[in-house]
Amino acid sequence: MHLALARPALAALLLGSLPAAALDLGNTVLGNPTAYIPPQCYTKTIDAAGEAHNPCQTCHVRSRAPHYGNDQDLQTEYSFPGPALTNPWTNLFTDRSAAVAAVTPEEILGYVRQDNYRDAEGRVILAEKLSSPPADWDVNGDGRWNGYVPDAGFAFDDEGFDHTPEGTETGWRAFAYQPLPGTFWPTNGSTDDVLIRLPAAYREAADGTPDRAIYKLNLATVESLIKREDVAIEPTDEAALGVDLDRDGTLGTATRIAFHWAPKEGRDMAWLGLAGSLPRSQAPLAAGLYPLGTEFLHTVRYLDPAEDSIAMAPRIKELRYMRKTRWLSYFDRMDGALAEAKERHDFPDRIAMFFGDAEAGITNGTGWRLQGFIEDAAGDLRPQSFEETVFCMGCHGGVGATDDDTFAFPRKLGADQFQGGWYHWTQRGLYGVPDLVRADGRGEYAHYLRTNGAGDEFRGNAELINDWLDAQGELAPEAAQGFAHDIGQLLYPSRERALALDAAYREIVREQSFVKGRDATIVPQENVWRAVEQGQPTGIEVPETPWYRR
Repeated sequence: MHLALARPALAALLLGSLPAAALDLGNTVLGNPTAYIPPQCYTKTIDAAGEAHNPCQTCHVRSRAPHYGNDQDLQTEYSFPGPALTNPWTNLFTDRSAAVAAVTPEEILGYVRQDNYRDAEGRVILAEKLSSPPADWDVNGDGRWNGYVPDAGFAFDDEGFDHTPEGTETGWRAFAYQPLPGTFWPTNGSTDDVLIRLPAAYREAADGTPDRAIYKLNLATVESLIKREDVAIEPTDEAALGVDLDRDGTLGTATRIAFHWAPKEGRDMAWLGLAGSLPRSQAPLAAGLYPLGTEFLHTVRYLDPAEDSIAMAPRIKELRYMRKTRWLSYFDRMDGALAEAKERHDFPDRIAMFFGDAEAGITNGTGWRLQGFIEDAAGDLRPQSFEETVFCMGCHGGVGATDDDTFAFPRKLGADQFQGGWYHWTQRGLYGVPDLVRADGRGEYAHYLRTNGAGDEFRGNAELINDWLDAQGELAPEAAQGFAHDIGQLLYPSRERALALDAAYREIVREQSFVKGRDATIVPQENVWRAVEQGQPTGIEVPETPWYRR
């Protein structure tokens, strides 16, 4: 496979020496050698009545080029390497109901409403710590932090641009999107957000001076390339730029970036500003791929319930970061995917391998480096361990549903939405956001409920099932209309459930048992296998297609 488990970890696995140990950020030996396979993959897809449920369609689908990792077959069978056949995510079977019941609303609200990212002056707490990292964080012992230093201020203007406490733009820009079906729905335990940042050359005019207008146009171009469609922009004078943005053959006033990329047919697109003057070797451009140096910042947060609405809590569960450090051409990506498919066929029990460490991050094999921070037992953010970061790798680089290994940006809200989709969830929540319309004209969330018969992979969210599905587990057309234009009605839990989910996750934080699973479950999950057989059928006979394909 193109991903990689550290060599010491592979040796330890072969020797059978993977003892449980206290957190050591310098350790690259995996206690769970297949930590990249998420808990959701162990779902029992066939219920007691013999009916099949399909949560697998969220990730495992026929991809679109230049992602060639077609894995729709994983909808039909459990295709795990030998070491993964026994479910390692034992937190799914823990009963936390008594601990959750003992937590008062006032206590848990006080916890989730405390900002563990910024201090009272708005300074980033982690940045202060990393300026002189604690010895147990300094993996290579050089006295410096060599990984990502959190620099987002989480202070957004009316175009989604982020600012420091002093008012300086950080380059980060927030965008809104339809959350991926299943785990990432807030009703299943967390809110989350995503910010994007392009390298400095994409944020500057040709003379190297910062230029927000240029940056917005380059971001619109990225959106067009990733979505493979035209993207609306503010009326723009093409003559001043010297670029025909809408590809109508004249330099007039453009109101869209035209998706116009088919190099073999002589159709191309262009970066603007300083990036546009760079050679393509330094600023490559291709449909379905982000510019070299693109960064994403993703926070996973607690739920903050009020009496009549749910908001994103100030407290961060996880701070996830990824940066594109290497450009792979279409050929490179196809060659890698074919090699991985061959290895999967020839050596089905061979596990994936990863390289990197907790300080510098881990490479995913397709050009990205990932790193993360997570709560310590006291609720302060700390660097993720090697194994805790490997948890992120299976999704960001190993499933068919991604575009250039990302989920959220292809699902960004369009120009017809609030602020053109460029806003943070603290500025406006999911209320009023429409269901994503699939290529076949159906609402994505309605389709998911009908084919999965639940709002989560484990089918453990009884509140959502009772609220939206009938006694036969079906979604009625009138029920689907209830969230077709307002997914907030579906995706947010009740206040009582939100408080319980917050308390359940905090128990995992106190235990620091993330390597056993980090899903906010309250009672043991019944619809999860403790062990599976290689090639075991799921009961799903015809794989579902992704939302962007008929």
